Amino acid sequence: MKAIMVMFDSLNRVMLPPYGGLDIVAPNFQRLAEHAATFDNFYAGSLPCMPARREIHTGRYNFLHRGWGPIELYDDSMPELLKQNGVYTHLVTDHWHYWEQGGSDYQTKYNSFEYARGPEGDPWKGRVDFDVPEHLYGRQDNCGRQEYINRHYTPKEEDISIAQNFKHGLEFIDENFRSDNWFLQLEEFDPHEPYYVPDRFMSLYEKEYHGRFFDWPQYVRVGHSGETEEEIQHVINKYRAVVSMCDHYLGQVLDRMDQYDLWKDTMLIVNTDHGFLLTEHNWWGKVREPIYDELAHTPFFLWDPRSGVRNEHRGALCQTIDIAPTLLDFFNVPIPKDMQGKALGDTVASDKPVREYALFGMHGFHVNVTDGRYVYMRTPVREHLDDLYDYMQTPTSYPNSVTLDKLRQGQMCWDFHFTKGTPLLRLPGHCMGMIPNDPETLYAPDGLYGEGNLLFDLEQDPKQLQPLHDEAVESRMIKAMKQLMEENEAPAEQYVRLGLSYENA
Repeated sequence: MKAIMVMFDSLNRVMLPPYGGLDIVAPNFQRLAEHAATFDNFYAGSLPCMPARREIHTGRYNFLHRGWGPIELYDDSMPELLKQNGVYTHLVTDHWHYWEQGGSDYQTKYNSFEYARGPEGDPWKGRVDFDVPEHLYGRQDNCGRQEYINRHYTPKEEDISIAQNFKHGLEFIDENFRSDNWFLQLEEFDPHEPYYVPDRFMSLYEKEYHGRFFDWPQYVRVGHSGETEEEIQHVINKYRAVVSMCDHYLGQVLDRMDQYDLWKDTMLIVNTDHGFLLTEHNWWGKVREPIYDELAHTPFFLWDPRSGVRNEHRGALCQTIDIAPTLLDFFNVPIPKDMQGKALGDTVASDKPVREYALFGMHGFHVNVTDGRYVYMRTPVREHLDDLYDYMQTPTSYPNSVTLDKLRQGQMCWDFHFTKGTPLLRLPGHCMGMIPNDPETLYAPDGLYGEGNLLFDLEQDPKQLQPLHDEAVESRMIKAMKQLMEENEAPAEQYVRLGLSYENA
């Protein structure tokens, strides 16, 4: 048996044809859906990038205990477990955060890995004297400057990271399709911002443009920098063009599946870590606003040769934490007891449910729960906003967020069973450094928590524009949230912070 997982970053579900995105040129996503099961109720667990990747390894929620961080010694890593049980595991990626402070040790869990350089602020090429484009709307810090330095060295499509990355993945398939017992994780940074895309894809959506240089939306309110309607549409078109580019390269993997008849014995997963806001709810980006459906409700496709189900939709509520147990089950590797996710083999075969409720969120922000129809977002109460801690074994996180001062305040704790008898270091927490610390700003009417707790009925209000007031539904969702938090061994202060009762808090 073999398995391939093609993972994109920040891929919006509603942009894809199988989910109704008919204004996107993406024939290979439609072709994929005809070969696989399309999951209609698949949700992220922990956001953003590295928390999601830890869930892919460990099959358990990350966001209640810490934010961005490395794989820990006690973690049950899916690729490492496969490796230990005779399955060759290979990672190809252009996701540079694996090599950044706070993102370490994921790649070492595979037998081998290959890295294509260049996207976003990857500190790749060195230029002492270099000016970023004039009239730039986007990042003009060191990360932004590095992006445009890197572009100087990738003028042709075959040079850019997505082309190199898929080239590496296809080379692995070409070399090993005759062999058995391997797992390939082909992980692509696109369509993550900034949007660097060849003209042949951009021309699908836009023939001419007269606004500012704009390909990197920042995580702010729409209109924050005075962007015009033309500029707003331009960056949306850029995202759509990058999705079409992703579709093109996905097609090359599907071609190999056809060419080598891999459908008979090879599981294929196509997924993402989270979505991206492109003016929905008057926001650009992520990690500055509630985790709306555009961010948490993600595309997921699964071909399982054991059941052979194709061109069908599945409505069961599933999550990122289910990927690790699904792959372990496929290779007949025992699933560790600390994994909270469920194998999806029976769900593909017959839409068998694996859970009633799903928890999702980002460390320090709202805690959210859904049953597939309703979504409930629980807001931290003002007086306990700072009652937040990071629990970690390796004291590193998002760059510059673990400081010497925080380390001096660290305390050792033995509070959690999933650490396998090892202590964790408890440090003052952080919210990725993406939100202001001023409670008056956070709780203002247009702030992160300004609207308080939010309840939405996705069946009646799929765009989450009209918060629902229903005490019975809210009570039920709170009960489910607390149960899932308890199952995850959420720290006691998380209940206090959310204004929830808890006997040990």
